[in-house]
Amino acid sequence: MNIALIGYGKMGHAIEQVAVKRGHTIVLRITSANKHEMDDVHLRTADVAIEFTNPAAAKENVLACLNAGLSTVCGTTGWNEQLQEARDAAIKNNVAFLHASNFSIGVNIFFEVNKLIAALMNGHAEYNVSIEETHHTQKKDAPSGTAITLAEQIIQNLTRKKNWVLNDYNEKDKIPIIAHRVDSVPGTHKVTWSSAIDDIDIIHTAHSRDGFALGSVLAAEFIAGKQGIFTMKDVLGIK
Repeated sequence: MNIALIGYGKMGHAIEQVAVKRGHTIVLRITSANKHEMDDVHLRTADVAIEFTNPAAAKENVLACLNAGLSTVCGTTGWNEQLQEARDAAIKNNVAFLHASNFSIGVNIFFEVNKLIAALMNGHAEYNVSIEETHHTQKKDAPSGTAITLAEQIIQNLTRKKNWVLNDYNEKDKIPIIAHRVDSVPGTHKVTWSSAIDDIDIIHTAHSRDGFALGSVLAAEFIAGKQGIFTMKDVLGIK
């Protein structure tokens, strides 16, 4: 499979290493220095694109790939309000689009545990819930997309919470998300259910970018040759 990497920072390099080990070829590497090569001619040398850049650039990058007829995996978070435009473009161009807040296999299993606990807690109002996330200082968005996904899953399964709020414990119907930025931390997420009697914590700690890189390549392998909108649940066969 020929892959176009849109964004070639630390994450892009990690994806390249995984992709090459799995027998794929990187035919295009787009950075700010060669953004002019992100045209139909260059993009169409690839079978699929993997985009990891920043929230300000993601929409333009993804639309360029989709409009060139290239199925696209995107791991950039912080642009949720514009994702529907990308989904519409994928359908219009008869290609596939997969966006995930986190590509780690472990995190996606963590998501399923999170939903189950939230549903179980719906009848136990004595437990309050909070989310804490820690990432490296280069991460542009806060809270992380993964933390937002965790909060949205809880809200869907817990009637007493209506929304989430950043760094604020005072709004009772909202889930507080506490965001930390620390040097050289790939990513840690903790969901805490706290009562006067006890606490329940579920934690996922990433040791490196390798899990995210592997998941994104697995996603690219999955959508290659397909049409439509997909998620990591499709990739991992989670019902």
